[in-house]
Amino acid sequence: MNRIERAFKELEEKKRKAFIPYIMAGDGGLECLTERLIMLEKFGATVIEVGVPFSDPVADGPTIQRAGIRALENGTTLRGIIAEIAKARKSVSVPIVLMTYLNPVYSIGIAEFVQSIERAGVDGCIIPDLPIEEEEIIAPCLEESGLELIRLVTLTTPIERIKTISNKGKGFLYTVTVKGITGTRSDFDIEVGQFLRDVKEASSLPVIAGFGISNESQIIELSSYCDGVVVGSRVVDLFDKNDLSGLESLMSVLSPEKNFL
Repeated sequence: MNRIERAFKELEEKKRKAFIPYIMAGDGGLECLTERLIMLEKFGATVIEVGVPFSDPVADGPTIQRAGIRALENGTTLRGIIAEIAKARKSVSVPIVLMTYLNPVYSIGIAEFVQSIERAGVDGCIIPDLPIEEEEIIAPCLEESGLELIRLVTLTTPIERIKTISNKGKGFLYTVTVKGITGTRSDFDIEVGQFLRDVKEASSLPVIAGFGISNESQIIELSSYCDGVVVGSRVVDLFDKNDLSGLESLMSVLSPEKNFL
């Protein structure tokens, strides 16, 4: 049982929901990554999603695109990120999932990538431009190393395909709640609640809602339909503004003290 499985097992036992913050590695300088990981764990992160900056992202909205540009301008590389995570593992025990596109992985080679992230203490990967029909290029290698490939489903994914995808892996099912890219939303389509219920019923994995979730009411509402949420753009924005009290407040929404369920 790796750290991701263990984290969700503990949440289930405590009847709690997951809060998964996303950060862009290298935004603000790669040297601050360890400090931010420690902070997010302190604030109650279930899992931390660490983004790899890429010049041509297909899923990132304006906030995360800008963060990626800042990170690339700082000279951030995939190898540098992996090395920094390895240093951070001395102080951080929460599961870490690397969010990257295929090109950076190909640039260093799949075998070297998997071996290096395993040594660094990464627990899994999200690769949004990798469909399940093509995942054999990396999934067996990840599985052999005890790493999870976190798969995504969307509002347009047929239910039978959702069942097929959810039967793969042991991590969690990333459930995209918008028809589009990341970024804060003022509201969600009325169909999202039922969609999350349907995915929850179909999935053998914990179901995590992501994309567009940015405030307390959205976190509470969407968590009521599934096992937790990913919050990305809002977390990136709060770090960019150095609003650490705002970040701590946002991440406390799912704490036991709130008792919203």
